[in-house]
Amino acid sequence: MSGVSVQFPVTHNTKSNLANVDWDNLPFGKIFADHMFVMEYANGAWKQGEILPFGPIAMHPAMSAIHYGQSIFEGMKAYRNQSDEVVLFRPELNARRFTESAARMCMPELPEEIFLEAVKQLVALDAAWVTNKPGYALYIRPFMFATDEFVGIKPSDTYKFVIISSPVGAYYAEPVRVKIEEHYTRAAVGGVGRAKAAGNYGASLFPAKQAQQQGFHQLVWTDAKTHTFIEESGTMNIMFVINNTLITPSEDSDTILRGTTKRTVLELAASWGIPIEERPVTVEEIITAAKNGTLQEAFGAGTAATIAPIAIIGYRDEKIELPALETREMSLKIKTFLHEVKSGAIEDTHHWVQKVC
Repeated sequence: MSGVSVQFPVTHNTKSNLANVDWDNLPFGKIFADHMFVMEYANGAWKQGEILPFGPIAMHPAMSAIHYGQSIFEGMKAYRNQSDEVVLFRPELNARRFTESAARMCMPELPEEIFLEAVKQLVALDAAWVTNKPGYALYIRPFMFATDEFVGIKPSDTYKFVIISSPVGAYYAEPVRVKIEEHYTRAAVGGVGRAKAAGNYGASLFPAKQAQQQGFHQLVWTDAKTHTFIEESGTMNIMFVINNTLITPSEDSDTILRGTTKRTVLELAASWGIPIEERPVTVEEIITAAKNGTLQEAFGAGTAATIAPIAIIGYRDEKIELPALETREMSLKIKTFLHEVKSGAIEDTHHWVQKVC
């Protein structure tokens, strides 16, 4: 199956839940749109995909994804712009990363054009779920998992690719409090940290829970070997502004997930002439800069949160307060620009936005 002219068959959901959505009290990731995309892989090839009513997926108790963790996913959003069009933001980067994650997890690579067409056709069908309410979007979750009915350690021969979607508001209701983690590890060199594998997130839950009990929202992960280098923060890439220079950990290591929002921020900053340093970043230099006043900003960059300002950094027994939000010119300018591009308030000169239909 190849090309972009494929039209996936649709079975319509006759019992829409849209009228029951309370948009003023919308939990993140708990309400789902009416349809889902499903495609299966067997005998060395992808089969015909289809759009079905959203609902449970049957599974065998010996399904290999449950036992051996072959599962990957993506996260992206659809927005409604000022012209009442439904748009996606740089979805080709998600398609590319999904392919890279599949290769690392010994899973079949899904053609990127099929990934994109499936997302677009599903979102077009459920376009009514994309509200124009400020700060809201339709979160899109493509994922793939192994389906062999076999308890044995080997790559599965069969897989299922599914896309679901969920209307969402703001991921963080307030500036983020993060804690630098010096014991637990998100990813090690040679591991699967660069892949968006489900197991990465499962392994993070226990240390993240401990941090939340201490009053933090997220962890700042450090390198597995020495815990001296900063890598990323929870569900986001992390960025700093020191002496008007935008600084972020390099992705040369295979321990850091390549983020669409992070890459966009760097490209945008470069186009504005902002000095950029993408390099190893030590915990020591960030703590020193925070204490001597040269750390002007710190923020997370990710699909769910977009730009999430960091208010407090926890380090050992200290809680270091960062500069007031109203002083953070760079991250505010970036956040405003990205919102205006997605909403159509300004021209998309970078060609980052794609119309769904």
